[in-house]
Amino acid sequence: QAQLVESGGGSVQVAGSLTLSCTASRYTGFTTCMGWFRQAPGKEREAVATIRAWDGRTYSADSVQGRFTISLDSSKNTANLQMNNLKVEDAAIYYCAASFSTVQQYLGSCSGAGAFRSWGKGTQVTVSS
Repeated sequence: QAQLVESGGGSVQVAGSLTLSCTASRYTGFTTCMGWFRQAPGKEREAVATIRAWDGRTYSADSVQGRFTISLDSSKNTANLQMNNLKVEDAAIYYCAASFSTVQQYLGSCSGAGAFRSWGKGTQVTVSS
């Protein structure tokens, strides 16, 4: 069973920056999608940013465009989320997600939660004003 380990969460002041990392292990096949989702208290989980492994195509929520950047280091099986200019409303538990396939050249969608089969335990991001 695939394992996803997140790191990099923490506390930061408004306008600050954080980088989250997620490393995948114990999976078989090829990585198709990796992404970050978040859930704030009382709110539903939402997609923050995702990336398709084959061609690097990314998706990001409107609320984070221009501030968050997702990247994938395939050699390390690691997805990073660079978060800049953080706002109070960005505070949440951030979850890493990934999917794997026997097909390396995956060109399907990676934009929604339905594209993901494996999830990390989450890392807390706190933003204070």
